[in-house]
Amino acid sequence: MATISLIYFYACALAAIVGALVTVAAKNPIRGAMGLMVTVLSAAGIFVALHAHFLAAIQLIVYAGAIVVLFIFVIMLLGPSATSSRDARGRFTRAFGGSLFLLVSVAAMYLVIRPAWNHAYRLQEYPADFGTIDAMGKILFTDYLVPFELSSALLMIAIIAAVAVARSKHQSDRTSKEAA
Repeated sequence: MATISLIYFYACALAAIVGALVTVAAKNPIRGAMGLMVTVLSAAGIFVALHAHFLAAIQLIVYAGAIVVLFIFVIMLLGPSATSSRDARGRFTRAFGGSLFLLVSVAAMYLVIRPAWNHAYRLQEYPADFGTIDAMGKILFTDYLVPFELSSALLMIAIIAAVAVARSKHQSDRTSKEAA
């Protein structure tokens, strides 16, 4: 039984890595969004393997059902052939910023993983209600209420901004057609 769960975990992890690589490397934005969808679904599969079914459902509903669909709508609004300009200006600044981001990310991952190395051979005990809806709701609405509300406000602002951008583009198209 342990080998089946290990194979399942490795399959989900491999799918997440491949999806992330497709997301970053795809020249077609729709293929990039589909790579993101594979990554999100793989993360939900890992949550299922951890018996965190509520987190898996939230992962599917919020990210696969809302965020990726929003990305697809934006891609369709801009047109799937919309590309950024091939400007060589700022290449050094972008490379420096990317390298700095990579360095900070690796340092942060090291600081997060390092304590786990010391406890790698110890089995950690979790409460019986770990990962259940009740436990997640209790933590979410007590200890993490402010970040939860801030994230909902941020999503609302993003939706309003997307509607404003779409509306202004639609109005500019209409005025250019009327002028012709």
